[in-house]
Amino acid sequence: MTSTEEVNQHREIDAEQRAREEALIETVRASFDGTHDARVEQILKSLTTHLHAFVRDVRLTEEEWKAGIDFLTATGHITDDRRQEFILLSDVLGASMQVIAINNEAYADATEATVFGPFFVEGSPEIDQGGDIAGPAAGQPSWVEGSVRDTEGNPVVGAKIEAWEADEDGFYDVQYDGDRTAGRAHLYTDENGNFRFWAVTPTPYPIPHDGPVGSLLAAANRSPMRAAHLHFMVSAPELRTLVTHIFVRGDDYLERDSVFGVKESLIVDFDEQPAGTPTPDGRDLGDKTWTRARFDIVLAPADAG
Repeated sequence: MTSTEEVNQHREIDAEQRAREEALIETVRASFDGTHDARVEQILKSLTTHLHAFVRDVRLTEEEWKAGIDFLTATGHITDDRRQEFILLSDVLGASMQVIAINNEAYADATEATVFGPFFVEGSPEIDQGGDIAGPAAGQPSWVEGSVRDTEGNPVVGAKIEAWEADEDGFYDVQYDGDRTAGRAHLYTDENGNFRFWAVTPTPYPIPHDGPVGSLLAAANRSPMRAAHLHFMVSAPELRTLVTHIFVRGDDYLERDSVFGVKESLIVDFDEQPAGTPTPDGRDLGDKTWTRARFDIVLAPADAG
């Protein structure tokens, strides 16, 4: 603990100063009494309470307040339609995972959700069963298969599966110049609720850390690395949309994922197959090794929780 922290922790705030600070909080809270939407009023009043509590807890200096404003300004400036720095900030502070936990309450054996991430793109190409989401994305081929069921064990026919991932160098297609689409596609489960597609074997990569969020991580002596993963978003009528990943068993970053997204139930085996091993669909991979993984998905009812 630094000397400044020790002073702030043990400093006694006299009654008059404390009353002045608390009066300000009540004044700001009261300013929202006329809010037309009750939920908006609740959020704004709670935000006021907790924000002021933080400022008072650390006895924030004017210089630190200015540094915080500059940080948020820089976060806004670097954000555009291809990079969402505010999502990265929410992710590394664990706020994204907390929102997910609140909004995806445990229900029976439904598959756990995890962070959405900043690189999803609407309008991905559709592929058939056994198709390839990788496109021009470089990496070791990986056969991914599984099923989608509801919590009663019934197959979910026609569930939409969006899948997206980084290439072997740790970059998503939107991080490259140009408009190419790679490492993303969608497909629909078959008449038995099953799916299968080719991807590339996920590899660990750093979140973008050349901006304000990277500076925050560096100041905190934290790694920007994400555990290797493949994104899924699965939706079907009357069932809760699932946003999740699968993670590679044995990856070095499973216990120190920079956005706290790893859950034990989402870690799967990507079993490496020797070159020349026949593929499930007869695809000729020449002298390439490849992996295969299975991920069985269970969707909760739409009104669960």
